[in-house]
Amino acid sequence: MSAQEQFVKRLETDSPHLAVQRAAPLAPYTSFGIGGPADLLVVVESVTDLAQAVQFANATRVNWMVLGSGSNVLVADEGIRGLVIINATQGFEIDQNGLLVAASGVMLCELARWAVDEGWGGLQWAVGIPGTLGGATVGNAGAYGGSMAGIVCWARVLRSDGSIAQVPVEALGYGYRTSALKREHARDGRSLVLETAMQLERGDAGALAAEAASYDARREASTPRGRCAGSVFKRTAHYPAGYLIDRAGLKGMTVGGAQVSPVHANFLMNTGGATARDMRCLIERLQRRVWLLYAHHLDPEIEFVGDWHWQTSCTEVGL
Repeated sequence: MSAQEQFVKRLETDSPHLAVQRAAPLAPYTSFGIGGPADLLVVVESVTDLAQAVQFANATRVNWMVLGSGSNVLVADEGIRGLVIINATQGFEIDQNGLLVAASGVMLCELARWAVDEGWGGLQWAVGIPGTLGGATVGNAGAYGGSMAGIVCWARVLRSDGSIAQVPVEALGYGYRTSALKREHARDGRSLVLETAMQLERGDAGALAAEAASYDARREASTPRGRCAGSVFKRTAHYPAGYLIDRAGLKGMTVGGAQVSPVHANFLMNTGGATARDMRCLIERLQRRVWLLYAHHLDPEIEFVGDWHWQTSCTEVGL
């Protein structure tokens, strides 16, 4: 019996309420709308099930990865070998002192809007940010001067050895759009965020709502509509990535079905039928042109996941 079959049997025996899909397309689970199939896929809705699915995969030696909203990844056309766990965990609670503890599958923007409506300050910058709390915790999501690093108290994580630890913010090693968790190498087994605790402060609900509305208006004016993954590149040491791409005259550039948005140059769009290869080639072309023109390296915010067994060569498609 293969390792994957052992995993399926273990899940059917110990967690029969979790349905396993085979050869499941991943495009519907990503904001790009791009991605080949996963060998196995399971959707979990509780923190307990999330931890258990990972522990079963480790016990049967099945490679696994977790996807939240799929808003910060580019999945290979060949898909992902092994198990993909869709993190749809829900639930949060806040105490009288403003300590908010939430499951990692909660959408960050929804949590932020709830906090604003309830008069809790600290998350209003996040009302328009797509993605789950778990992804935001790992990637130190931020906007308009706020970030996860400024409010996180601790994260409860599942380690690669199966142990569960509560990691204080000091040990999370936050930097610009990164953390100690993100820097862990996938080959060695990344830690998985199960829950995150954030410290909020009491504020005036009306003032918080007005602040959130101002962020909504700014985002509405500059954010393209369609299949994309938000900002693709990190800000360089001196300039926003979108400014450099725009200055290079690259807005509207296309590779296959992938396009640099005419609205915001740091957004790459799936205009219909784009492949992961199209998108990665476009990313590499932008990196090369900006480097040649301005000697600034564009570092991707998004992660390339899955079976990227070939080396992308944009010269093969005349780029």
